[in-house]
Amino acid sequence: MASGFFAILDDIAALMDDVAVSSKIATRKTAGILGDDLAVNAEKATGFLASRELPVLWAITKGSLLNKVIILPVVFVLNFFLPVAIKYILILGGFYLAYEGVEKIVEYFFHRPAPKAETAGQEVTERPAEDEKAKIKSAVTTDFILSVEIVIIALGSVLDKDLTTQILTVSVVALLATAGVYGLVALIVRMDDAGYKLMERNKNSGILSKLGQFLVFLLPLIIKFLAVIGTLALLLVSGGIFVHNIDYLHHFLPQVPSTIKEFGFGLIAGLLAVAVVTVVKKIISLFKSKPANGH
Repeated sequence: MASGFFAILDDIAALMDDVAVSSKIATRKTAGILGDDLAVNAEKATGFLASRELPVLWAITKGSLLNKVIILPVVFVLNFFLPVAIKYILILGGFYLAYEGVEKIVEYFFHRPAPKAETAGQEVTERPAEDEKAKIKSAVTTDFILSVEIVIIALGSVLDKDLTTQILTVSVVALLATAGVYGLVALIVRMDDAGYKLMERNKNSGILSKLGQFLVFLLPLIIKFLAVIGTLALLLVSGGIFVHNIDYLHHFLPQVPSTIKEFGFGLIAGLLAVAVVTVVKKIISLFKSKPANGH
């Protein structure tokens, strides 16, 4: 009886050791996409009032965890019954990421909001809440696409393992991705608060106070940097999805460096997606305006 119990413990220990090794390999293979995930989500989690930064980040983190809960079983079922479907899901997700990246570029150059005077008090108080919900929704949606990519890359690294090891390894990588990415994002968005506290405790003098001033000075620069990097990451990730999953694009222009090629395909796909969405929106608005014109 005792020997059977210790045999079970040995099996569990061997399984955990195998999972640990596989998780390390899978995490290394997903490091690039995790870096992109950090840049994209750090940019999306900033730009709020200081009192709302952590609640917004927590809402995005919960959405990310829910994404993983949905994605993991779906990916395993599809990989078992219909593995070709994963490729098409990735390509559709690539178009969404490309659309988001190009939309940011278009908004920056052509649709910058003009400074508005405060008019109605109700509008001023309601608008931040609406923007907050919209930004959380956008962040969770983008996280979903990036999570699909992370899960599939992690799964691809353990296809030669048994099903139990696959499930445990991919689940560990998915949870580490959420904890690691959003933990770092939380540190970034609270840099200024840490800086102000250092300045207050040291009466605006001494090395620690200087460090606090530096943190406060550095945060807006990091946010601007992440906004640029996040946009580039969206295009690079989407282009990478196209290059790795569309055979023709994979072999197209082999002499061009892969990074440039991926960025180019992401940019082209994003421009096409923005054009299609713009046309569809105009058609919908025309149909909506017809009854009003009739009256």
